[in-house]
Amino acid sequence: MEQTLLLATILLGAAVIAVPLAARLGLGSVLGYLLAGVAIAPLIGAEAAELQHVAEFGVVMMLFLIGLELEPRALWGMRHRLIGLGGLQIGLTTLLITALFMGMGQPWQTALAIGMIFALSSTAIVLQTLSEKGLMQTSGGRNTFSVLLTQDIAVIPMLAILPLLALRAPVRVQLDGSMARGPIEEPTDHSMSLVDGLPGWGVTLVTIGAVVAVILIGVFLTKPIFRYIHQARLREMYTALALLIVVSIATLMGLVGLSAALGTFLAGVVLANSEFRHELESDLAPFKGLLLGLFFITVGAGIDFGVLFAKPARIIGLTLAVMVIKGCVLYFLARVFNIKGRARWLFTLGLAQAGEFGFVLIAFSLQQNVLGPILGADLLLVVALSMMITPLLFIVYDVVSRRIKVEDAEHPEDEIDEKGTVIIAGIGRFGQVVNRLVQSSGFSTVVLDNNLKTVQLMRTFGFKGFFGDPTRPDILHAAGLDDASVLVVALDNKDAAVTLVKYARGHRPDLHIIARARDSVHVYELYAAGANDIVRELFDSSLRAGRYVLENLGLSEYEASEAEMSYYHHDRATLRDLAKVWDPNVPIAKNKAYIERAKAADRDLESALTETLDEAEREATRRGDTLKPKTAVKP
Repeated sequence: MEQTLLLATILLGAAVIAVPLAARLGLGSVLGYLLAGVAIAPLIGAEAAELQHVAEFGVVMMLFLIGLELEPRALWGMRHRLIGLGGLQIGLTTLLITALFMGMGQPWQTALAIGMIFALSSTAIVLQTLSEKGLMQTSGGRNTFSVLLTQDIAVIPMLAILPLLALRAPVRVQLDGSMARGPIEEPTDHSMSLVDGLPGWGVTLVTIGAVVAVILIGVFLTKPIFRYIHQARLREMYTALALLIVVSIATLMGLVGLSAALGTFLAGVVLANSEFRHELESDLAPFKGLLLGLFFITVGAGIDFGVLFAKPARIIGLTLAVMVIKGCVLYFLARVFNIKGRARWLFTLGLAQAGEFGFVLIAFSLQQNVLGPILGADLLLVVALSMMITPLLFIVYDVVSRRIKVEDAEHPEDEIDEKGTVIIAGIGRFGQVVNRLVQSSGFSTVVLDNNLKTVQLMRTFGFKGFFGDPTRPDILHAAGLDDASVLVVALDNKDAAVTLVKYARGHRPDLHIIARARDSVHVYELYAAGANDIVRELFDSSLRAGRYVLENLGLSEYEASEAEMSYYHHDRATLRDLAKVWDPNVPIAKNKAYIERAKAADRDLESALTETLDEAEREATRRGDTLKPKTAVKP
């Protein structure tokens, strides 16, 4: 017990001292954690390897939280970057590094294994740094994330390929190409597995079954489980449930031989549409931060300086060679995929290192006799050193990016220094009218938009607005989300509008949300997300035009106005009715219940308008209104 407490004291003390110091020096928290690990390595000794197994849950939680931010539709929209950009990065990097090690005298099997190992980058370091620097939503950040996600998925086929590369006799191949034959100790760690001893088709069925089980549980069981937990009215139970979800899915994926990180990412995507998404995020965020910090500390503590000092030129040279090869591949792909300016350098420098999954693949390769223990120790050191260099590359990126002129997407977001009763997200033609009306009526507004030119044009005419992404929680809170009375969502991007409404409703159940919709389907999405009032962008103007048509066909202004209002109220009631049978997973043209109800609504509309016009005609006659055609053009 005392030893465990002492170890915890050393780890926490090192983090508390090193990380704030590194942050003040502009080095970033990741480098602070890594240096803390190097400093305390003599104190924790062999415990570093054991701690790393626990700390890897930080990576698992990080991918789960990333999955919560991605709806399946958004993931599908990334398919071209995932397959094209990510797939080419893995393939080209593997090919070039394989050629490098074959040139150094390694057998092709060993060289190919090393090529796959170094094709991967550090999800933990890169995403943590991107988040700290606010670069996740930039073009470079999105492309970097796509490649990292592809790499994490690629770990699964790599684990399947590595046993096929096993050398026939136990061989230890060193970096200089010399070989030393001898017995290799069999691993003594026998982990539980649901697929050991099964034929190939059985492994496939069990693996697919595990993935399907994760999806079904996320879709059908999450809501009743959360309701059950809610009855206890204990805040810590929500935290316990969030941890249970992550740990149980990670365990299940491990039992069927899949990546725990990839499995939890899948679960996060499944739960991205859940009303409990923000609850899960807030409960897991502190654990993710601490465990990721612990992971970085164990990486720093795991660096074997004895091996490094024994052959420094070879180890450092190999580390730099691997990073240069990866950097060249990344820069080439950035040009091919038209990634420009700062984004290109962020993409190139951010992914040039090896990653934490390299530790997993190296350990697995040692077990399968693909690598010898001497070569394995050298490769582990190369992976760790490249990860330590990465924060320095981000500092290089900061220097380079300051010299590059960029447009809207890379422009630093404004610091929001005021709050308003009304927050208007989106200041295009729609949002401008709303803003002018509200401000002219004496109420304060805070205007947010991620289009720099539009914000600058507003300022030219004396209207204040802030440049920033309205869907980012930190920007919303800075604009006064916690105290605002009304949120107007007038974004051009349909998915972004739905995302914003979902977050605002989850954080402020009492907030009145008015949203602009593109079409009927967008209305249903916004309605499901929690918007109070939904305005289709062309609906009111179309109604007004229709009223002018009726007036010029001989109806009085009163009759045309009554027909307009009748249509308006009937349409709103119809939309609420159709929303009950709308299914986001079924196209409207194939939704039989929706089609039948829409047809019935049209028949009801005809009857309602006929009755309205008859009543209006009688009222017009009683009032003595004339029925002459209107010829004047309405302003």
